[in-house]
Amino acid sequence: MAAYAALVSLTRTINLILQNHHHSIFFHEYSQEVSHLLEQSALLQAFLEEGDHGLQARITDVANEAEDVIQDFLSTQIQSRLNSARRSQDFQLQRHQDSVSDVYQKLQKVTKGMDSVVGQVMKSAKDSSEGKDLLKHRDFSSASSSSGLLVPAAGKDVVVGFEDDLTAIKHRLCGQNSKLQVVPIFGMGGIGKTTLARNAYYDQLIMEHFQIRAWVKISQDYSIQEIISNLLVSIEPSDENERNQSLEEKVYKGLKGMRYLIVLDDMWSTKAWDEVKMILPDDDNGSRIIMTTRLLDVARYVDSSSSSPPHEMHFLDDDQSWNLLRQMVFKQEECPDELEKIGKLIARSCGGLPLAVVVIAGLLSTVGKTRASWENIAKDVNLAVTTNYEQFAKILSLSYINLPQHLRPCFLYMGGFPEDYEIHVWKLIKLWVAEGFIKPNGSNSLEEEAEECLEDLVKRSLVLVTKRKTDGKIKICSVHDLVRDLCIRKAEEENFLHRYVGKMLHENIKHQHRISFMHFDLNSLEKMYCSTIRTMICFNCRNSSPTYSEFCSFIRDFRLLKILDVAYSSRVHLFPEVYELCHLRYLAVDYHTEIPAAISNLRHLQTLILHQEKALKSYGPWMIRLPSAIWMVSQLRHLVSFVFGRLPDPEGGTSPLENLQTLSDIRDFRCTEKILKMLPNLKKLGISYIIGQNDQDYHLENLLKFHQLQKLKVKIYPSFLFRWKLNPVFPPSLKKLSLSGWHRAWEDMGIVGSLPNLEVLKLRDYAFRGYKWETNEEEFRCLKFLLIDKSDLQHWITENSHFPNLKCLVLYRC
Repeated sequence: MAAYAALVSLTRTINLILQNHHHSIFFHEYSQEVSHLLEQSALLQAFLEEGDHGLQARITDVANEAEDVIQDFLSTQIQSRLNSARRSQDFQLQRHQDSVSDVYQKLQKVTKGMDSVVGQVMKSAKDSSEGKDLLKHRDFSSASSSSGLLVPAAGKDVVVGFEDDLTAIKHRLCGQNSKLQVVPIFGMGGIGKTTLARNAYYDQLIMEHFQIRAWVKISQDYSIQEIISNLLVSIEPSDENERNQSLEEKVYKGLKGMRYLIVLDDMWSTKAWDEVKMILPDDDNGSRIIMTTRLLDVARYVDSSSSSPPHEMHFLDDDQSWNLLRQMVFKQEECPDELEKIGKLIARSCGGLPLAVVVIAGLLSTVGKTRASWENIAKDVNLAVTTNYEQFAKILSLSYINLPQHLRPCFLYMGGFPEDYEIHVWKLIKLWVAEGFIKPNGSNSLEEEAEECLEDLVKRSLVLVTKRKTDGKIKICSVHDLVRDLCIRKAEEENFLHRYVGKMLHENIKHQHRISFMHFDLNSLEKMYCSTIRTMICFNCRNSSPTYSEFCSFIRDFRLLKILDVAYSSRVHLFPEVYELCHLRYLAVDYHTEIPAAISNLRHLQTLILHQEKALKSYGPWMIRLPSAIWMVSQLRHLVSFVFGRLPDPEGGTSPLENLQTLSDIRDFRCTEKILKMLPNLKKLGISYIIGQNDQDYHLENLLKFHQLQKLKVKIYPSFLFRWKLNPVFPPSLKKLSLSGWHRAWEDMGIVGSLPNLEVLKLRDYAFRGYKWETNEEEFRCLKFLLIDKSDLQHWITENSHFPNLKCLVLYRC
C-alpha cells in the first residue's frame, strides 16, 4: 500500500512541477532522468494494481527517495532565488554548478534503484502464468478507477438478532419510573452497543416521547468542555440575557423542566460520568440517559442506584450471524442456493461478533457472487474462529488485503484522526488530493474521484457515514474503534503514518513522511528534525501548543512539507517562514489579517483554509485581505476563509486560475468580465455584501456566465440597509443555492424557481418577504430539499403537482 501511494505521489509531484514554468530549468537539465522515472513509476503502479508483491518496502523506499531528491533540489533553488539579492553573480553561478552536479549524482542513484526494482518485478511476473498474461496484455499507461456505490443515509442501522434487546431498552426508556435513570449498555468492542443505542434513539416512539434528544461521543481522550458544547448544540438557543452564563449553566437551564434523552456513547471512565452528571437536572419527569461502555465497572458505577442490571450485549448465534450476513450482502434479493452453505460457514467463523459479520459482508459484496469466490474468502476467515481481539484483527485484515491498491492509502489515512473523531468529508477529500493519492480518470475532477473512493470504502463497511448532505453526498464520516486500530497498526508497519500521542522517540520518525499530532507539545519535541516529513496535521492544540516564535523556529527545518494543518492552535498564524515551504499543497491555519505578496512563492499550493479563532468569533466577522499575488498561485483549487475582503483586480498579463473550484467567502464580490475570465472553472462560490449608501454596481448579472458553477451562497447584511442594487442572474448549472437577507418579494421567486437543475434551496433571514407565496407548476421541477428559516410567510398556496421531486422540507422561525 505504502508503495503504491509513494509511486502515485512521485508521479503527481513531477506532473505538478512540469506545469510550473519556473522549474523548467530543472527538467531541461535532467529531462532524461525525470522522464525515465515517470515511465518506471507508471510501470510499477500497473503491476501493483494487479496484486501484492514482495518488493513493497523496496518500491516505497526508492519512490520516496526520488521524490525527496527532486523536492530538496527545488527547495534549494527557490531559497537561492529569494536570497539572490544578497549574493554575487559569481557565487550564484558556482552554487548552481555545485547543485547540478550533486543532484545529477543523486538522480542517477535513484534511477538505478528504480530500474533494479522494476527488473525484479518483471522477473517475478515472467515466472508466473498470471504475470505473463499481464505483460502481454496490460496497458501500463492506464490508470485504475473506482466506482463507488451509494448506500443508505446514516440513521438507524440494520438490526438482526437484537430485536429483544431493542424492546428491552425501549421499555426502560419509556417506563413508569419518573426519576432520572441511566440505562447502561455494556459489551466488547464491535458487539453492537452503538447500533442498539442508535436504533433506540431514532425509534419513532422514542422521538415523540422525549422533548429533547442529544447524542455525545465520549471516548478515552475526552474533553468535558467539548462534551458540554455538543450537548448545547441539541438545546434551544439561550436567551440574549444569558449570554454571560457559562456553558454548564446554559446546558442545565436548557434541560431544566424538559423530558430529555441523552446518549453518552463510548464511556471509558467514572470520572467522565461524575463531571457530566453535575449538569443534568432531575425534574422527576422521566428523563433518561443511555450510556454505552466496554467496561462493566463503569456500567455498574453509573447505575448503582438502579434495581435493574446493566444491559449486557451477547454474541450472535449461528442463525443470527447468517441472517445479518445475508441481509447485508443481498439486501432484498434471495441468496442463491449454491452460496447458502458456504455463506453460513463464513458467518459462523465470525464468532458471533456483529462488526466482524458486517466487515466480511462488505468484502463479499465486492467479489463475484460465485461459489469459488466465496470459498476463497471462507479459507481465510476460518483462520479466525475465536472472538478475541487478535483473532478479530485477522478478520479485519482480510478486508484490507482485498482492498484495491488505490484505496489502501485512503483507508490507512483514517488512522491519523483522533478516536471517535467526526471527519468532515470536505477536508478529507482535499487532504487526499493534496497527498497525491488520487489519480485523474476521464472527465471527473480529482475531488470527484476522491468522493468515489470514499463511497467505495463505505460500501465495504470500513468507513461509517455519520451524516449526509441534502444532496445525498457524505458530509461527515468516521471509523469504528477497532477498524481505526487496524489503520494505525498497518500504517506503522508500513511507515505510512506516525501518530504523536505525547511521547515520541526521535529514531522512530527518522524515515517517516506523515505525522499526526494528537496533542501538540513542542517542549517534548525539542530539537526534532526530520528532512523526510511531508505531512504535519495537528489536533487538540490546547495550552501546550507552541508560541509564535517557537513554531517559526520549529517549522523552518521541514523544507519538504506538502501538508500543514495547524488550525485552531490559537497561537499559530500565517508566519513568514511558511512562505519558504515551496512544496506546500495544503495549508490550514488560524485567522490572519492580511496575506502578503509572498504567497506567490507557494507555486504548488492547492488548498488554503483560514479559520477564525474561537476567541474572535464573538467580535463578529473580521476580514482577511488578499494580495494581487494570489492570482499567481496557479495550482489553487480551493480558497476558503470565514470572510475574505474584496477580491483584488488581477494585474495585466496574469494567467487565469484554471484549477480554482472553490472560492468562499468573498466580501463585496464584483463579477466583472475580467474576473469571469480569471475564474473559468469555478464550481462553488460564497459571497457577501454590506449594503449601504455608497453601493456599487457589482455586475451580478454576469453570474450567469459561470457555466461550471454548481453551488452558490449569497448573504446580504445588515438587511435594513438594503438598497435594491443587487440583481443577480443565476446560471442554469446551479444545483445548490443559499440566499440570506435578500428581502425580495415572494412574487420574484421565479428568478430561482426557473433554474432547471436546482436540487437544494436554502432561504434564510428574510431572503424573501411577504405574507403570501403562491407557487407555479412550471417551477422547481428538480428541487429535493427546501429550507425556509426566519421569514414572515403566513400563507403558502400550492398544488399537489408542484415540487414533484421534493423529499425534505424544513420550516423554521416563520
